[in-house]
Amino acid sequence: MTDIRLGLIGAGAVGVLHAEAATATPGVRVTAVCDIAADTAGRVAGPHRAAVFTDHRDLIASGTVDAVIVNTPHTLHTGIVTDCATAGLHVLVEKPMATNSADCARMERACEDAGVVLFVGHIQHFLPPMAAAKAAVDAGALGAPLAVVDWRSTDYRTGSRPAWFFDPALSGGGVFINIGTHCVDRLLWLTGRRAVAVGARATYRGDTGLETDVLARVELEDGIVGHLTVTSALLPARDELTLIGERGTLRVCRGTGATLHPDDGSGPVVLAEEATDDVPTAFRNQLAAFAAAVRGQEPPAVPAGYGRQVIEVVEGVYRSCGTGGRTLLPGRAGAPVA
Repeated sequence: MTDIRLGLIGAGAVGVLHAEAATATPGVRVTAVCDIAADTAGRVAGPHRAAVFTDHRDLIASGTVDAVIVNTPHTLHTGIVTDCATAGLHVLVEKPMATNSADCARMERACEDAGVVLFVGHIQHFLPPMAAAKAAVDAGALGAPLAVVDWRSTDYRTGSRPAWFFDPALSGGGVFINIGTHCVDRLLWLTGRRAVAVGARATYRGDTGLETDVLARVELEDGIVGHLTVTSALLPARDELTLIGERGTLRVCRGTGATLHPDDGSGPVVLAEEATDDVPTAFRNQLAAFAAAVRGQEPPAVPAGYGRQVIEVVEGVYRSCGTGGRTLLPGRAGAPVA
């Protein structure tokens, strides 16, 4: 089988991780790189001897790729993905899929109409500790999920990341649409349930006008509740999830890994220790899954419909922060449908 010719649209830090993953993924090779900064695209393209572009439409027209990874500012995803679909290119779009669910649906329809794969880059599904946790939950090690507590802290002040993250016209929001999307994703994915309602509060520190801290209570099907804390407080970086089940508790924590604590007193079970190469491993596994979907060997591991569900929750969090009340999510009884 011939190699999948891969184009990277967006060559920032995450684009570099995708390019490195392609180097280690059989049957995939980077043939084109696009970034509005030609020198940035050139640095990523160089080791692959790939073509360089500064406009994604020129990359599409070049005929040098079969599939693309879209890794641009969030609000640009929709136009780029629909352009690629129209040209018959398969797409992996970075998270968040879009900044609103209507744009997610537009991307989904475009790819369905074109008969191409649309795969959403929720990297949590491929991090070894998180994948081990999901396998344990699916195997029934905890019984039915009951509640989830998730805490992420990270520096989200001006200067901590590229400037576009602090421009709502490009980012779609602040800390929650960027970091909080990970929390929403792993809540829905680990429990296997859809969200039905959200109650949330936000604080707005600093001079960006964007939220810097969010506390959210997400109600899921079957009475499961998730409490999500996303903060840019100047604390030591924290990334920790606890899932409480009928027969035990699961903890996934950056710095240690995934551990199961059965209620029978048998002692903790280490499911996966954190490794220094977890992130590169996750990007390789994600790219291999995308390649399998492009070849028709497997359905997309993270399909467009799921990516849209995540964004529906993000939208609900922002609505609740704005109104101060509990928000029903689209498609649920009494809730507005987009």
